[in-house]
Amino acid sequence: MNDNNKDTPHILVVDDDQEITDLLSTYLSRNQFTVSTAHNGQGLMESLRLNPVDLIVLDIMMPGEDGFTLCKKVRSTSDVPIIMLTAGSDETDRIIGLELGADDYMNKPFNPRELLARIKAVLRRTEERNSSTETTTTQKIQFGQWTLDLMQRKLTHEQGETLALSGADFDLLQIFIQNPGQIISREALFKRLKGRELSPYDRSIDVQISRLRQKLETGHASQLIKTVRGQGYLLSADIQYL
Repeated sequence: MNDNNKDTPHILVVDDDQEITDLLSTYLSRNQFTVSTAHNGQGLMESLRLNPVDLIVLDIMMPGEDGFTLCKKVRSTSDVPIIMLTAGSDETDRIIGLELGADDYMNKPFNPRELLARIKAVLRRTEERNSSTETTTTQKIQFGQWTLDLMQRKLTHEQGETLALSGADFDLLQIFIQNPGQIISREALFKRLKGRELSPYDRSIDVQISRLRQKLETGHASQLIKTVRGQGYLLSADIQYL
């Protein structure tokens, strides 16, 4: 299904369950979204080829290419926001999804109203990120051995290595850059990134920190993001605006 309207955000729902795609298509359309649906990886890639998409709701358990494979494939060429639908309360699924670059996740079965709130929150963060990037007078920021290009959302190491950042990684790094040397609690990071309170057993923020650390520190000796036990995390680097 493709009910494309360029004046409203375009959501692509990918799930092999026809009942779920029909439900979300109807519900999101009633809430002023343009909705396309797909039931497998081929349908997802075809939808992305045909029309610009503002956000993907992606189920994990599908025949053929699963959601993890498709998330990785999308991330190789695009930073379009992705909300993954995970089976039950399996934390392993959430961790893998976040490591692959998903922006958020929802457990099945889910309340469509809560998913709508998650979609709006992710789109709002994406819009704020794009707006701040477009209006900033500073295009590059140097910290440690890295230079962050705000326009291209790319990191360049002084040795020449270049890394592209997903939207979630870019948002997380920006929080640290805006607060160098300051301890930021897990709860505060999660609130700023997700727009909601951190639940007691949710480890997703730790997964995102670990993913960002791997990008910054793989092959390099310096530890830029430090853990302060019982308090949170901090960026241990001086910031220079170029």
